[in-house]
Amino acid sequence: MKIKVLGTRGEIEASAPYHSSHSGILLDKKILLDIGEERFLRYTPEYIFITHFHPDHAFFVREPEKRTKIKVSIYSPENLKPERPVKIDSYKITPIPTIHSIKVKSFGYLVEKENKRILYTGDVVWIEKRYHHYFKDLDLVITEGSFYRKGGMVRRDKKTGKIYGHTGIPNLINLFKRFTSHIALLHFGNWFYKDIKEARRKLNKLAKENKIKITVAYDGLELFI
Repeated sequence: MKIKVLGTRGEIEASAPYHSSHSGILLDKKILLDIGEERFLRYTPEYIFITHFHPDHAFFVREPEKRTKIKVSIYSPENLKPERPVKIDSYKITPIPTIHSIKVKSFGYLVEKENKRILYTGDVVWIEKRYHHYFKDLDLVITEGSFYRKGGMVRRDKKTGKIYGHTGIPNLINLFKRFTSHIALLHFGNWFYKDIKEARRKLNKLAKENKIKITVAYDGLELFI
């Protein structure tokens, strides 16, 4: 699979040229995972999968009338069933429920093509253990880097007791290093932009400590698996 990273910025002000676009991952010039920017339509994807309806993952949330500009099939937590795969040509895409928001549903996507397996999580506090069996032998995990600190920013709804927010990068590494040797990070938060060189140094140190490869994604990065 050829993976082109279109956007790596979280829901914060743009301040770095190679990390200025919101979320979007293009697979083989065919399947788009998240569409945080309207201009991603220029790549003419044939299918679009959205992890959740927040504006940095679905540009039209703030301007609903712009959804009519999308002329291809949109798959999302609102029209997909958990764990029920979608088959597109040689791809098998399985929606995996994630914990992130209390207002909108969220899915990560396990994408399988031939003998390759990647997981794109979108924003996430956690993924329940009952879904972890899907993560065996992943070639790549693409996940978020909103918070460097352990624990991230996790809140609890006073009425329901449900947690929501973003977990920390160390938590995500501890989860996924059991299932893959390669993690790509994107959707960076303010901590990253304060000093990008220092942020990269910290992530390289985490990679060495955990004996795993960490790719710090940037807008336009291409990966091949």
